[in-house]
Amino acid sequence: MKTIHIADTELDVSEISLGCMRISGMTNQEISHLINTALDEGVTFFDHADVYGGGQSEAKFAEAMNMTPSVREKMMLQTKCGIRKGAFDFSKEHILEAVDGSLKRLQTDYMDVLLLHRPDALVEPEEVAEAFTILHDSGKVKYFGVSNQNPMH
Repeated sequence: MKTIHIADTELDVSEISLGCMRISGMTNQEISHLINTALDEGVTFFDHADVYGGGQSEAKFAEAMNMTPSVREKMMLQTKCGIRKGAFDFSKEHILEAVDGSLKRLQTDYMDVLLLHRPDALVEPEEVAEAFTILHDSGKVKYFGVSNQNPMH
């Protein structure tokens, strides 16, 4: 599997990322087979979001993989936050709570990448920056970005 370097980071990731949005409806055996097949083929980048399956996609991923530090070292984990039922929330408090929830569900101490899930016209950049600083300084998140946004956002 080819890898790509993500600019301005130390991340070299598989050219293909496996999205985990729909795995909450799968059995642990099916998830384990899917993830291990991906790893065997060189896919190391796994995409999550706190809202996928109401958080169950993250939890079932970790459970099916029997997440340990040695398993975790084989993969790059990305998750997204900022969506609440029917609304967007990029407040400092929500970002911090969302990351803590994702870390717990994924049974890991850190995320490789955290993305803000969708554009929010009411975003307070200072709150996002403060949350990102706290998460980075605590070692909970290595890198940050955005998802579903175009250059005009």
